[in-house]
Amino acid sequence: MNIPIVAIVGRPNVGKSTLFNRLAGEQLAIVDDIPGTTRDRLFAESEWNGRRFHMIDTGGIDPTTGETTPLSIGSADYVHEIRDQALVAVQEADAILFVVDSTAGVTSSDAEVADLLRSLQKKRDGKNWPPLFLVANKADNKALRDSVVEFYELGLGEPYAISANHGTGTGDLLDALVAAFPAQPEGEEDESVKIAIVGIPNSGKSSLLNKLAGEQRAIVSPIAGTTRDAIDTQITFEDIPVTLIDTAGIRRRGRIDRGVEKYSVIRSMRAIERCDVALLMIDATINISAQDTHIAGFILEAWKSTVVLINKWDAIEKNTFTIEEYKQRIRSALNFMDYVPMLFISAKTGQRVDQVLPEALKVQDQRLVRISTSSLNHILMEAQDMHAPTSRTGRILRIYYGTQVRSDPPTFMLYVNDVKLAHFSYLRYLENQIRKEYPFTGTPIHIVLKGKR
Repeated sequence: MNIPIVAIVGRPNVGKSTLFNRLAGEQLAIVDDIPGTTRDRLFAESEWNGRRFHMIDTGGIDPTTGETTPLSIGSADYVHEIRDQALVAVQEADAILFVVDSTAGVTSSDAEVADLLRSLQKKRDGKNWPPLFLVANKADNKALRDSVVEFYELGLGEPYAISANHGTGTGDLLDALVAAFPAQPEGEEDESVKIAIVGIPNSGKSSLLNKLAGEQRAIVSPIAGTTRDAIDTQITFEDIPVTLIDTAGIRRRGRIDRGVEKYSVIRSMRAIERCDVALLMIDATINISAQDTHIAGFILEAWKSTVVLINKWDAIEKNTFTIEEYKQRIRSALNFMDYVPMLFISAKTGQRVDQVLPEALKVQDQRLVRISTSSLNHILMEAQDMHAPTSRTGRILRIYYGTQVRSDPPTFMLYVNDVKLAHFSYLRYLENQIRKEYPFTGTPIHIVLKGKR
């Protein structure tokens, strides 16, 4: 299922991060009264009326060249990047929340942002422009709510008067937002194994796709993908239907080339949501980047399986210890995914590319493994015998029994005396004990606790 993406945009200091936190239901974005606090986009998942969607919190669009409003310390140097990332978010989103400040009225900056959004509408293929909602924030009293009619002059339709700080009016906004999402498609279930190629720009995703599609003696047929500006490639590998989901093409021409490496997450998000296994490509020549770890984090949050591909290995000068040094470096950066396999490849020369699909399909098989209830409880009992849970309150966690409630991803329900007594570290210990018997290579394990009534 393709989950809609909602971009929250607007000039600095109109309350975008406060709205983001309100809709996300938790304090995820840094909120500051000084404009310019939010530099990079933040991502969160939300749900309303049964529809899930992703939100992107952006830095403020600063359409003027001589912004006089003070920025938070250090952010003035990032004005262009803040603008660029917001533009990328807008061009990739399924809906846009354009936030303005009801206490300030219509400003020249608001008018310029409105013009910018209209110009982008014309550039986005001339069609499928996402619905835009004009959100007049900080309408904390009746007088301010009545005054938002002045925002009609922006020519973007009816303004929604809200207070992100207090939650007033956000329900009506969300009702309209989710109603504007595309209908969830219905049709025949695609039984192919879906493998997404994700990573920062220039990590070699397109080269790998070409190698996999062209050199695996496979039947290749391009089909339209649900990811915007992407083409899925269907192949048959060893009699198994495979859909390759490419996220190449992330780099756009013109003004948003600058610093675009930081903004490659959006399309990766879409591809990851649709895949079974993600091939996370890392450029060996620049080592693992913060953006690589961001993408890896989203793979984990989406409960998808992973194979890490260290590409451009042919360009690295090597000695006896090089590969182990790289492994340790990457394991350290991806310490939250210590179960993933790694392959050192060269999409350019074809080095070890023949191992990529077999490894991905092996990981997919592991994703579908089911453990019998008796085997699982034997593991759990032995784990508790070797290392009993500790307690600071005098009460100790007791696990009565467990069962695997689903695969894809492997999900285990453990029935316990009190959910609140379970510490994260002990759940991680239990996961490691399960993996000793059933490795679930490349696949996250989801452990859910249910307390005694």
